[in-house]
Amino acid sequence: MHFTRRQTLVAGLASPALILTPQIATTAGHSETSFLPSHRSFQLGEFKVVTLLDGHTPRDEPQSIFGMNVSAEEFQSVSEANFIGTDAAHFFFTPTLVDTGSEVILFDTGLGQGGLQTALGDAGYSPEDMTHVVITHMHGDHIGGLMSDGAATFGNAEHLTGKQEFDYWTQNSNEAVTANVTPLQDRFTLLDDGAEVRTGITARAAFGHTPGHMTYLLESGGQQMLLMADLANHYVWSLAYPDWEVRFDMDKEAAAQSRRNILGMVAAERIPIIGYHMPFPAAGFVEERGEGFHYIPVSYQFIG
Repeated sequence: MHFTRRQTLVAGLASPALILTPQIATTAGHSETSFLPSHRSFQLGEFKVVTLLDGHTPRDEPQSIFGMNVSAEEFQSVSEANFIGTDAAHFFFTPTLVDTGSEVILFDTGLGQGGLQTALGDAGYSPEDMTHVVITHMHGDHIGGLMSDGAATFGNAEHLTGKQEFDYWTQNSNEAVTANVTPLQDRFTLLDDGAEVRTGITARAAFGHTPGHMTYLLESGGQQMLLMADLANHYVWSLAYPDWEVRFDMDKEAAAQSRRNILGMVAAERIPIIGYHMPFPAAGFVEERGEGFHYIPVSYQFIG
């Protein structure tokens, strides 16, 4: 898989985190008009899994982001069939915490605007409680909270990420990586496909969105859940139509293939998912439908 410098720059500039502005970003816990809670807990075997709403924001002209390789007529038809408009999308930014009972593991660190700390506090945790911080990939909206006031936000935590992802971005750095990853790069443990973060938490390669983008399979008490990160960034315009091109995918063909492979697996095995950009609380199920997939959000499942 080869990425040109132009692809790197486009992906970096197009990342939602890098084009958010405080005027349009609604950060969890900081907006009096926010219609969403800051966190949601799920019981998975012996694991407590908590989705943490770091922020959410509207975005105009969604076909400039999703379905770039289909006609405006097809995009309109699919959107109408799913009861969503084509004038705007709404992005959610949702790190996930996994409390194993002996470790507290945070997956991704959000935008760096304070929402994650608020959500952690509401859920009963502090940054100092984190024993591990896992970065699924190094787009700005996933690494923005690694540093605070010139120091590591999660000072007690071991930091982990995929080896291929780390190698790529340390050779093709951008502003977000320089500010948030470079100061901590000596603290990172690097993971290959299939490596265990801890018992019951396994890295699964899903390359394409970025060169080393990883998902993580949770297994506890005979139950499974997949943290799919940015494998699919919208429940219709990406998950349901895995071959639709997404602006933020650096290798669009590889990203589409990863979607087909992994969504096909979770659909066949009925494994629930958490998606970083899915509508909060960011968890649901996937079923095959036609030539693509259908997303079913959680309701009262996983209430312990």
